[in-house]
Amino acid sequence: MLPRLGLVDDRYLPPTSRIAAALADETGNPQFWASLGDTLVAWALGLAIAVGAGVLAGIVIGSIPVLRNLTASTVEFLRPIPSVALIPLAVLLYGTDIGSTLMLVCYAAFWQVFVQVLYGVADVDPVAYETARSFRFSAWARIRHVLWPTALPYVFTGVRLAASVALVLAITAELVIGAPGLGKEIAVAQASEAVPTMYALIVVTGILGVLINLLARTGERRLLAWHQSVRGEVAT
Repeated sequence: MLPRLGLVDDRYLPPTSRIAAALADETGNPQFWASLGDTLVAWALGLAIAVGAGVLAGIVIGSIPVLRNLTASTVEFLRPIPSVALIPLAVLLYGTDIGSTLMLVCYAAFWQVFVQVLYGVADVDPVAYETARSFRFSAWARIRHVLWPTALPYVFTGVRLAASVALVLAITAELVIGAPGLGKEIAVAQASEAVPTMYALIVVTGILGVLINLLARTGERRLLAWHQSVRGEVAT
């Protein structure tokens, strides 16, 4: 609308019809699907590694007060470091391969899961935990039957946040570093002044973000249907 009214130069913001046409052209290009696959692979692998490491570290550190106190200052120092600040290090270690993208994605997504798991472990009812201990439950049984059900909603919150952050970092790494994926294709389109194609690819990344968030929310509601927070949300 704005370009057709002459309020914005269509060289910088093409009409929606031209962006849609460029998007249709991209869907017929095998390179587009290869780049989409590269982005999704980097996102999925990085997220899986971050979730696994975040849950494990969160449970271990959160369950041992001494260990949590010893690592508190380190966590507070490392967590605020922006992932994009690690781009030079990632390039030095992995160049423009997928390893650079994975490093940034894992670092950013890990903290989302790790911090939420720490909150979940801290929210465990001490009476229930001590009761399980008095009944001589093993450490694994206490984690499985007491700690894990309490921490699980926090875990899913961390996974949902990490999924979105992982996509942002995957696109950013591809855009800045030149690793294979949609971000690289956006940079190439911008450098070659293919503005409608650039916006079409940006629209694709936005759609990916929406779909990932919807899938995460749906999975959370289905797998936590037994939990009071989800039941209350559905009831309202």
